[in-house]
Amino acid sequence: MQSDDANTRDSKLPHRYEPQKVEQKVYDYWMQGGFFAAKVDESKEPYTIVMPPPNVTGDLHLGHALDNTLQDVLIRRARMQGYEALWQPGTDHAGIATQHVVEKRLLQEEGISRRDMSRQDFVDEVWSWKDELEESIISTLQRMGASADWSRKRFTLDEGLSRAVQEVFVQLYEKGMIYRGDYLINWCPGCSTALSDIEVEHKDESGRLYHIEYPVLDSDGETVTVATTRPETMLGDTALAIYPDDERFAHLVGKTAVVPLVNREVPIIADHQVDPEFGTGAVKVTPAHDPDDFEMGLRADLPQVQVIGSDGNMTENAPDEYSGLPYSECRELVVGHLQQKGYLKKIEDHQHAVGHCYRCETGIQPLISRQWFVRMDELAEPAVQAVLDGRIRFIPERFNRVYLNWMDNIRDWCISRQLWWGHRIPAWYCQECDEVIVARQKPQMCPECCSDSLRQETDVLDTWFSSALWPFSTQGWPEETPEMEYFYPTDVLVTGWDIIPFWVARMIFSALEFTDDIPFSDVLIHGLVLDPQGRKMSKSLGNGVHPLEVVEEYGADALRFCMLFGNTPGNDMRFFWERAEAGRNFANKLWNACRFAIMHLPDDYQPAAVADLTLRPEDKWLLTRLAETIDAVDEYMHKYQLGEALKEIYEFSWSELCDWYIEMSKPRLSGDKKQDAEAARTVLLVGLRTVLKLLHPFMPFVTEELWDALPGEDSALITARWPQSDQLPRSQEASDRVTLWMAVIRCARNLRAEVNVSPAEQVQLSIIADAADREKLREARRHFSELAGVKELHLMDASSSPPEKALVDVVGNMRVALPLEGVVDLQQERQRLEKKLEDSLRMLQRSRNKLNNEQFVTKAPDEVVEQEKERLQDAKDQVENLRSRIKQISG
Repeated sequence: MQSDDANTRDSKLPHRYEPQKVEQKVYDYWMQGGFFAAKVDESKEPYTIVMPPPNVTGDLHLGHALDNTLQDVLIRRARMQGYEALWQPGTDHAGIATQHVVEKRLLQEEGISRRDMSRQDFVDEVWSWKDELEESIISTLQRMGASADWSRKRFTLDEGLSRAVQEVFVQLYEKGMIYRGDYLINWCPGCSTALSDIEVEHKDESGRLYHIEYPVLDSDGETVTVATTRPETMLGDTALAIYPDDERFAHLVGKTAVVPLVNREVPIIADHQVDPEFGTGAVKVTPAHDPDDFEMGLRADLPQVQVIGSDGNMTENAPDEYSGLPYSECRELVVGHLQQKGYLKKIEDHQHAVGHCYRCETGIQPLISRQWFVRMDELAEPAVQAVLDGRIRFIPERFNRVYLNWMDNIRDWCISRQLWWGHRIPAWYCQECDEVIVARQKPQMCPECCSDSLRQETDVLDTWFSSALWPFSTQGWPEETPEMEYFYPTDVLVTGWDIIPFWVARMIFSALEFTDDIPFSDVLIHGLVLDPQGRKMSKSLGNGVHPLEVVEEYGADALRFCMLFGNTPGNDMRFFWERAEAGRNFANKLWNACRFAIMHLPDDYQPAAVADLTLRPEDKWLLTRLAETIDAVDEYMHKYQLGEALKEIYEFSWSELCDWYIEMSKPRLSGDKKQDAEAARTVLLVGLRTVLKLLHPFMPFVTEELWDALPGEDSALITARWPQSDQLPRSQEASDRVTLWMAVIRCARNLRAEVNVSPAEQVQLSIIADAADREKLREARRHFSELAGVKELHLMDASSSPPEKALVDVVGNMRVALPLEGVVDLQQERQRLEKKLEDSLRMLQRSRNKLNNEQFVTKAPDEVVEQEKERLQDAKDQVENLRSRIKQISG
């Protein structure tokens, strides 16, 4: 349908961009077209990212939105660059977390405990939960635009990955790197399972430090005072210890002390592990309930008396009056008895770190328990070297230290969990001779006594044991599959800093051990998503935001924009709804620009080759800036500064393409000079197409829809070729020339705004400049008229004086003057400026008074004083500017 202007037509795009009507349609198009699918293609270079598998514990949060948006940007760009790009998706069974969620739901909804069910019935219940949650997780990821190869979706408990887990366990056991023994472990009474060291979160708490006197035998009534935060554990003390060089207690080493309340005689030993600065310098040793004490106990061959059980209650090893009590109640009773009997010297308030379960937040109990462990020394060394020699690099580099510090202090990994949900340990116990049999499949009989009475280990493996294999188990390992050969090792891992020891380190040492290769080359670390006040998002604070809330309000592209704009690697970011709104506004800006272009382009329009056109300076400027933008985006992407890359695209698109070039080209597009119009159409279309390509990885939905609407392209944007800057002509001279025009136009607009000149009113403008700048400005007269409302442009010699009663500003070496005679009421304007000057002088004096006040300067916080200094300088600048303006309009 033709519009009134014969040179334009109606746009087939609706007037407004409505993401809810576009996004599902576009995503269905991608899925039906198989654009996300990756295949082994030896003619192409592979590019692989494995998705950190979300836990099937609940809904996704904004941290997932950030993590997956970063990955999707990288994978979409690689796809456009011609790589065979695989984004490997999947989910994690998350043993302890998922079991905890399902147990809680069963208790709340059905009033039953896991213990009321058979193991298989409970596991079946968790599988049902997993199927429900996984569907929700995948749906959310897809609504956010994730272009993963969903045909390859894996689950850490699926058949193939379970086989990989068994293979790794058996191989490590056969190499002597997995062992079973009684050791002090972190026990969670809430989850009833062992935890590895990094699954324990330490929180600072206000507690008490109890000073208890221990009598020393054969020493004329001498006592030793020790300080402890856990007096109930004294019931399991088997020694006292002092630092070897501590002269205060040296005479007591080798003597015997008596444990109050239980009257147990225990040796006084010397050990370098004692901190002579803590408490009194002497410590009680409870090998069954403290990791440091456990190590001291092994060195001194001390007995291990366990007085707290796995349920958090006192055991039968405690005296009868305490046995069976919760440890917290026992603590109160023990303290009371110590006071009664005169053993409690004093109690102090004490701030200390207390270990909690990272899932249920129950206080951790160090207990001696029979568990399965992985020896870490041999595995850690090559994993450390891979980072030191640069084969694996962390971005930002500072996270190398986080990784290396943890690896340097690594302890054997407790891998067994007393759970029902997870990979059951492939070990069987002979009921006749107690032989332990580790095998890939259930053995028929005991190899030692030939009994067929075998019982499988009831424990499951730590969730991270299977997650550690994710980069290669998802590609078919231990089989030598084509995918393993082609897509592995992967290129980059995107993850949060908080799971470097949990997951990243374990993937590295597992891959080096079982594939003899690194799992990935780069590790891109991002921070947490915080609320506007800088707090973590949580249910308790009520400040959480579901990603789909943002999608439904502003669209998926706006969510992605919000997650990336201003984001820097490794740093936490704050979520602001205003930033999501800005993303929506950016999508609308591009939508309107494309609608404008389509109205000036025939349906079958094919642009001419740029080299064949006669280009104006503004055309050359835009193409030059477009090439520079491509280079800048490529450089930022190479450095994984995705937020800066998006910012570069945003600023070029909004300001230079939409606000400047389109406005400059409007008269040409509707004019009667065919060659000039053709040049403008071609450059506009090249600019829009290139911006859509650059922006597609970041905001894929709106860009794909606009790409389809623009004429001349039949293929999908998702597979379009990534822009190459060397395919665009550059002209520094034209770029400098148009940049000068824009600066003068901005100046003219500012001068108009300063005296509230109506946008409809045409004004005169005088520019005092040298011959070279005047020459550059002559051909821009029409732009001054159209973009700054200038009806008369006077170009004056550099030696000239500005017109009388004119506002004057400086642009480079030029002076730009806006004559006010006949444009504004000069008397009113002078009065207005004088009133502002009075206000500014008062502000200036107020700041001076404050800063001359010695009490304010010395007592106020430094940042408050600095703010006042800034106010003073602002006031000075304003006063100077207003005086200058009053002088100018006074003639």
